[in-house]
Amino acid sequence: MLIEMIHIDFSSEEAIYMQLRNQIILGIATSRIQEGETLPSVRQLADGIGINMHTVNKAYTVLKQEGFVSIDRRKGAVVSIDTDKIIALEELKDELVVALAKGWCKNISKEEVHALIDEIFEEYK
Repeated sequence: MLIEMIHIDFSSEEAIYMQLRNQIILGIATSRIQEGETLPSVRQLADGIGINMHTVNKAYTVLKQEGFVSIDRRKGAVVSIDTDKIIALEELKDELVVALAKGWCKNISKEEVHALIDEIFEEYK
């Protein structure tokens, strides 16, 4: 169940809604959350992990905007992956530019980055 998978680090500088968003995306990528699965209601998830309902709502809204969930009036938030690959590649590139720039500044080589990518992709099989 999703509530047991979520671990919020209240001392992190990363916003709680982003931690929640990221963990849901990781759950989808690692098949712990399946396409078509209904996520807990905003109230259930907020109560289950001890955060504000508005924070959960913001995470769900971002996931909807990014094409990971759809909102159904009867079912709530449902995992529904928007597969527009061109847009997804553009978004990924935007995120990678900064991540790779950070690595470059810290002398991380291209080979080390490739090894990390291979290691991460192995987790998604």
